[in-house]
Amino acid sequence: MITKISKKDKKDWEDFLNKEESLPDKDFSSSKKRLEGTKNFDFHGFSLDEANKTINKVIKDSFKNGIRKLVIVTGKGIHSDNLKNPYTSKDFGILKYSMPEYIKNDPELMKLINEIKEADVVDGGSGAFYIFLKKNLVK
Repeated sequence: MITKISKKDKKDWEDFLNKEESLPDKDFSSSKKRLEGTKNFDFHGFSLDEANKTINKVIKDSFKNGIRKLVIVTGKGIHSDNLKNPYTSKDFGILKYSMPEYIKNDPELMKLINEIKEADVVDGGSGAFYIFLKKNLVK
């Protein structure tokens, strides 16, 4: 190990520290690129009607703006009042089930979508799902 630093190395170090420019942060720029193509939306507390209207707008706006991946957080429905109401479908009254069905039954939305699938645990697991949008070729 070198214990003595040469005068040239000291000068180079001082010159570097005095420069206005900085080194590019590769980690920041690559994570920024990933984030630009992904948007998260949380639908906790939304009624079924509010959620369906909102998801319709979210998908269309995201497609128009070149977003390729949506993370839709619905929750698991374990605190839903629908479970207590005998006149409401347990499955389709809960956003976790009803939102993907609403999307799949709308041909206009499905033209914009490549795939819908359950989210990874880090993004909400069974209380969330992904929507992968097609590339918008006309911006």
